[in-house]
Amino acid sequence: MTSTTSSRPDGRRTDELRFVRIEPNFQSHPSGSCLIEMGGTRVLCSVMLEDTVPHFLKGSGKGWLSAEYAMLPGSASQRVGRERTKVGGRTHEIQRLIGRSLRACLDTTKIGERSFLVDCDVLDADGGTRTAAITGSYVALVLAIRRNVGKFPQLSGALRGAVSAISVGVVDGIPCLDLPYEEDKRADVDMNVVRTDEGKFVEVQGTAEGAAFDRGLLDAMLALAEKGTNELFEAQRKVLA
Repeated sequence: MTSTTSSRPDGRRTDELRFVRIEPNFQSHPSGSCLIEMGGTRVLCSVMLEDTVPHFLKGSGKGWLSAEYAMLPGSASQRVGRERTKVGGRTHEIQRLIGRSLRACLDTTKIGERSFLVDCDVLDADGGTRTAAITGSYVALVLAIRRNVGKFPQLSGALRGAVSAISVGVVDGIPCLDLPYEEDKRADVDMNVVRTDEGKFVEVQGTAEGAAFDRGLLDAMLALAEKGTNELFEAQRKVLA
């Protein structure tokens, strides 16, 4: 295993998460919401329940969950333009990733013909916005289920477990956990990992930005991701206790 010592810009060990804070019920109107902070990245996550499903599920008795993601104009050092008429390819990819990740822990056969609508708005971006959005949205989803279970009792059995996500990468030849933008932009390998609290993988997105990487580096990054997501599960549990 690679040494945990490094000269990372913020002084963290290679296997150390950035500061994590999750503030539940950040908004008053959604069924569930939270503000998640991971280092300099801050994402507002909210969930609402509607009595509607996509057309391909009508009459099936099954529900759905979909997600939207956006970076607010002031979330980066240069203004991010609003996607008013057409969602860009990166945004579309992230929205689908968030939706897949949350549906992995949700039994849609137990929510009736209803949809959970998830919104993730990036207030400040410093790397790992999509993974923070997944981790925070799970908390918001649990809160939304709790708020609606009195009206729809079947929701009490809808959750299969928890899901969280983290970024890992290889920077200057060293596997590192939870990359901020400064490391992400020069990483040799960039990877996002989504896991359930049962230890199963929902998604692994890994790309060599320069030279190809071997099995040893892959195993090292997955081990870091396992450690990081386990710590995030604990943070989620504390907030939801």
